[in-house]
This record gives sequence, structure tokens and C-alpha cells, in this order.
Amino acid sequence: MPGPSSPAATLVGRFLVAAPSMPDERFQKSVVFICKHDDDGALGIIVNNKVDDLPLGQVYKQLGIEVPKRVADGPVLFGGPVETSRGLVLHSADYKRDETLLIDGGMALTASLEILKDMAGGTGPKNAWLALGHSGWAPGQLDREMQDNAWLVVDGDADLVFDADLAAKWQRALDRLGRGGPGAKFDLASLSPQSGRA
Repeated sequence: MPGPSSPAATLVGRFLVAAPSMPDERFQKSVVFICKHDDDGALGIIVNNKVDDLPLGQVYKQLGIEVPKRVADGPVLFGGPVETSRGLVLHSADYKRDETLLIDGGMALTASLEILKDMAGGTGPKNAWLALGHSGWAPGQLDREMQDNAWLVVDGDADLVFDADLAAKWQRALDRLGRGGPGAKFDLASLSPQSGRA
């Protein structure tokens, strides 16, 4: 009998899209890519929220790593409210280290200084985001939030994860729920007003 960590129940490799009724202001209009979901809880990275006034180059400078200007100007993601001083790199699976967590759909997660050095030197993954912090849920917590209609689940893919237009991601993720085919906009009014709690 499949348990909560079975492939049928796991949200790994999918997006949690904050419903308009999301009660937690830290997650309003957020798109979270789920990297881990099992009996021990869940871990994800918000992929549409950046750390204000912190370009990637500043992080590299603090670490003493030289980077080309095209890399230095990139944003650093706010991955979530858990361990906000810890950096995690969400990246394409063409790059792997011993500590890398491989995720369904050709994605991976690595937390090491070495991946940042490789990214600076041009030998890192093809696509990557450095995120400070992550989103985490204790065992059963995410399931309760799902029952409370705080989140909508959308299939994940690298194109949306690595899209540089952060401001458009929430709507683009919602549009995937629409029934009108490619290019159709999702109508927020179609969601039940009963979703979520006041």
C-alpha cells in the first residue's frame, strides 16, 4: 500500500502556487518548486521572489569569488522563510556533485560553495538560481495546508523555474490551470470563494 512518500502522493518536481486566499503573507502570490516531499515533511524553493537590493555579485564578493559582470547582475532568490542565511542552488541536472539532490523533471538542488565557484568559472549548471532560505513543512503540515485550499498544484518544468521574468511567474503558473489551451489566461473568479480561511 503506498505511503505518503510514494510517487503517487509526492509533490516533488511540481509547483505549489499560492491561492488568492493564501493566509500567510510571506507566501502570497508565490510559486514554490517542491524539491523534497516525504514522511519527514517537505522542502521547496520560491522561484518568483528575489531578495531586494542583493545582486548575485554581492554574494560572490562576500565569498571572495570573482564573477563576470553578466553573472554579477543577476538576482538572488528569496527561497523561503526557513534558514534565510543559508544558500541553496536550484539548477538543471546537467551538473551533479556528491551532495546534489536530483529532482524529477531534470532539476537538482545543491548546497555547497563549490557549485558557486563552478558557476562563476563557467563550469556550473546550464541554468541555476541561488536562493537564500527555503520553504519547509513539518510532517503533515503541507497536507493540512492543501486541505485548507492555500495552495494550487501545477506540474513543474524548467522553463517556468528558470524564467527570468519573476513578476509574471505567479500568473503564468495559474494559467496552466486554465482549460482554454496554450496562451489562455486563468480566471481567478473561477475559484470558489469558499477556498481558504479568513
